[in-house]
Amino acid sequence: MQVKLPRFLLTLSLLLGGAGMADAKQLELERLFADPALSGTTPRSLTMAPDGSRVTYLKGKAEDANRLDLWQYHIKDGKHSLLVDADSLVTGAETLSDEEKARRERMRLFASGIISYSWSKNSDALLFPLNGDLYYYELAGKAAKKLTNTSEFETDATISPNGRYVAFIRAQNLFVLDIASGKESQLTFDGGGEIKNGMAEFVAQEEMGRMTGYWWAPDDSKIAFTRTDESAVAEVVRNEIYADEIKLFNQRYPYTGTANAKIQLGVVSLSDGSVQWIPHGDNEDIYLPRVEWSKSSRYLSYQWQSRNQQQLELRLVDLNKNQQKVLLTETSNTWLNLHDDLHFLSAEQGFIWASERSGYKHLYYYDFNGNLMRQLTSGDWVVDELDAVNEKQGMVYFSGRKDTPLERHLYQVSLKDGNISRLTEAGFDHALVVAKDGSSFIDSFSNVSTPNKVALRAIDGKVLTWLEQNTLDNTHPLTAYHAELNPPRFGTLQAEDGQTMHYRLFAPKTLTAGKQYPVIVSVYGGPHAQRVTNSWSARDLYLHYLVQQGYLVFQLDNRGSYNRGKAFEDPIYKKLGEVELQDQIRGVEYLRSLPYVAADKIAIYGHSYGGYMAIMAMFKASDYFAAGVSGAPVTDWALYDTHYTERYLGHPAENAKGYTDSAVFPYADGLKGRLLIYHGMADDNVLFTHSTKLYKQLQDKGLMFDMMNYPGSKHSMFGQPVQTHLHKSITQFFDRYLK
Repeated sequence: MQVKLPRFLLTLSLLLGGAGMADAKQLELERLFADPALSGTTPRSLTMAPDGSRVTYLKGKAEDANRLDLWQYHIKDGKHSLLVDADSLVTGAETLSDEEKARRERMRLFASGIISYSWSKNSDALLFPLNGDLYYYELAGKAAKKLTNTSEFETDATISPNGRYVAFIRAQNLFVLDIASGKESQLTFDGGGEIKNGMAEFVAQEEMGRMTGYWWAPDDSKIAFTRTDESAVAEVVRNEIYADEIKLFNQRYPYTGTANAKIQLGVVSLSDGSVQWIPHGDNEDIYLPRVEWSKSSRYLSYQWQSRNQQQLELRLVDLNKNQQKVLLTETSNTWLNLHDDLHFLSAEQGFIWASERSGYKHLYYYDFNGNLMRQLTSGDWVVDELDAVNEKQGMVYFSGRKDTPLERHLYQVSLKDGNISRLTEAGFDHALVVAKDGSSFIDSFSNVSTPNKVALRAIDGKVLTWLEQNTLDNTHPLTAYHAELNPPRFGTLQAEDGQTMHYRLFAPKTLTAGKQYPVIVSVYGGPHAQRVTNSWSARDLYLHYLVQQGYLVFQLDNRGSYNRGKAFEDPIYKKLGEVELQDQIRGVEYLRSLPYVAADKIAIYGHSYGGYMAIMAMFKASDYFAAGVSGAPVTDWALYDTHYTERYLGHPAENAKGYTDSAVFPYADGLKGRLLIYHGMADDNVLFTHSTKLYKQLQDKGLMFDMMNYPGSKHSMFGQPVQTHLHKSITQFFDRYLK
């Protein structure tokens, strides 16, 4: 079955005398990763000031795209302007702590200058963490005040809700600073070594999406914080191999099946420093993935998750009475996906919560005692995110995929009658920042033919102003190449259990009669990811480049991938790499049915989980794949962390066979085709050990393969020289064995 896209997606006119069809150039590999970016420059870290007066965003300097300044669009004036120049705060090379370097890698932050900032509640000041110190910038005076000046690093800094204080972490302890007086107060004192106060533990950062370990009360009177004890977590020596040295790190790493950090939740009072500890039960082998205050500083909520991730409780603590209760419990026979979709209404009127209990993620309205009032959304589609609530109008705003799983849209639903309306234009995928009151939203949107555009819109969708129109005029870096880019064709296939899988096929505009083309299957295949969408991605330019080199490129979202509902994800439970590979083989069978495909010249290529998939394909399905490229692959799930691995495979003591069968090593003898493995030698996510362990096995078996390792590179393989060399290596590999 083929899905036809609207006609306007298939052609995008070039403006102002830009390159026409006759003048269009083909992509050059070196140009794909050079500056200025071919996809254009769109604002980063878009934020609305709390008072709605302006939109702020990060933008690279003209002379250095990776050194970021803070810009603004002032809505009343209708003008863009530089708000804060990073060089006015700090110049020269930045020094970061090892903890901050690791934190930025997990957040995929690869720039200098202003990379993060936070607003005061009144929108009259900004806080910047830079070079290990903190800077407070008042808009009225257009001047920055350096709040800290120490040899230690201040990290994870925030302005208190009412703007009087700044909180931060120093030396694994929680501090606050009175902005007016400059007086510091230390709130915790036992941080250091295995004890961390106010800091997210490793698995919280890496796997739960929680980057902090403290939370301000709404009235500035106290702070909830975690105290983690890593003494039971195994200490390992991790190496990072650079061009001229090997760095050794002692790291507490919770390998699957081993002990996690023990975590406590406390509330510290700013007035006297007293701590009220929140008991969460006798079982210490649990997770606390989320903490959130209600609209009142009397009530604190936290989420308690079982080690096997099959039970999650939303608990509410009455701090005045030192009592707590369970508001609701979610259970699953496989696992529960975490989310950030909890919103407390004012005056203890209740809360909005997201659940997958129906098989699809939907929104539910509860009273403050945890009684279900009504289900707000329903159907065989998923809610992506709860974006905003306008209590006066009784309206909830959320992003979701009600119209198609290929596009994310903004919707509104009434708390009273459940009526749902779409607020964004069909035919595009939308990334959204919604004003807290739901009055307007920032809309970053694109499709497979249109690079990302950014508009500020009224809630009815009307454009208030363009933040970045990104027009393909004669100054745009993509204009010269755009006419030669052919949008992918979309379609669907049926999985073995009858579920519908979506694919994209990149091909030339005109196929040569009688020619059979080699095909590269571009795969990720793992959970919490979706590759087949109607959106523009800079990484897809490499796929277009491969098409121009004579290949077809095929992408299929197999079962286990995201945004299709829990029934689509669950088949991978307790054994990885099996159902996913079955579905990719189904894709190859479809490709073989096409008269213009060379059935004996189909290859597979992926990174991370996609690298794992590429190896499993080459080992277990070599009759289908002639060659494979595997980047930074997981090879042995016993080497990965607790929260991610046990979510899908369970505890190794209870599913030993599942771990053995999900590793790549039992299947190595099945390798027939050509295999290239590449890895960053300083990878702190999928450790380089995953590849070296496989290298040794293949060498011991006398099985030939290619390798390309990158000194100093982390999991993201960041940097233009590395990316250029890597993609040259991949292209040359395919040229050798598929042409």
